[in-house]
Amino acid sequence: MSDTPTTEKLQKVLARAGYGSRRQLEEWIKAGRIKVNNQVASLGDRVSETDRITVDGDPVRKTRLTERRSRVLIYHKPVGEVCTRSDPEGRDTIFNHLPKLASGRWITIGRLDLNTSGLLLITTDGDLANRMMHPSHQIEREYAVRVMGEVTAEMLNNLKSGVELDDGPAHFDVVSKARGDGANQWYHVILREGRNREVRRLWESQGVQVSRLMRVRYGLVSLPRGQRPGRWEDLPEDAVNALRRSVDLPAKAPRATGRGRAGVTGKRYAGKSVVDKRGAAKSRKSVRKPVKG
Repeated sequence: MSDTPTTEKLQKVLARAGYGSRRQLEEWIKAGRIKVNNQVASLGDRVSETDRITVDGDPVRKTRLTERRSRVLIYHKPVGEVCTRSDPEGRDTIFNHLPKLASGRWITIGRLDLNTSGLLLITTDGDLANRMMHPSHQIEREYAVRVMGEVTAEMLNNLKSGVELDDGPAHFDVVSKARGDGANQWYHVILREGRNREVRRLWESQGVQVSRLMRVRYGLVSLPRGQRPGRWEDLPEDAVNALRRSVDLPAKAPRATGRGRAGVTGKRYAGKSVVDKRGAAKSRKSVRKPVKG
């Protein structure tokens, strides 16, 4: 039996430790911000538990590199907040409203633009974030859209069959009428990409304007009914593991709590938020039911 330590790619190890997404960490490596055993790291470097890693000169604690529980937040993003950690224009950022972490950092799973509200998943698990955003996994995103202007059957057919945008062809997998008549109509749309302003640009290609846009589902997770904008809640461990399995990652062993919880594999998931006015959890107890697919 070999005593050689198991190695993994540097960006994967740091992503799991919560330093950022793999793509972001690759940029940090290129910029020379990361060292391994006092040597500037290069793309493709692999590390083991015996290596000494520093980020911007600060040592990465061994405790951050060990396997730990994946945490995922459901955040109801309001219009007017940005998804960057800081904004040069001084606009409010989602990170001002998230709970503090003792170690690691929050990573957004996809983004929503300034004028889009709704479901935003935020995690400490870099592997999970990377998989859920990667185009190869084709994760569904569902939006509620209010459209101003007349919508014809031909336009709906165009949106489903595909139109040419500036950055290539795009289409909705599903377009369904929700409510409303006349100048303001609501639709639900589903697509499997996360290109910049893609939902708005698809509708605008048909000569109508989106007056309101809200994401209501990302993969297996739906925005909980009654969760107010600007509030967050933790996704339970069984639901986090369902997300991991959905992108071919192994489930993590649950913490010992003294009581079990039924699994939700293969079901979309929504919960009832229990938070106070500051966004801090009042209680770890929540009433949550799987939503039938």
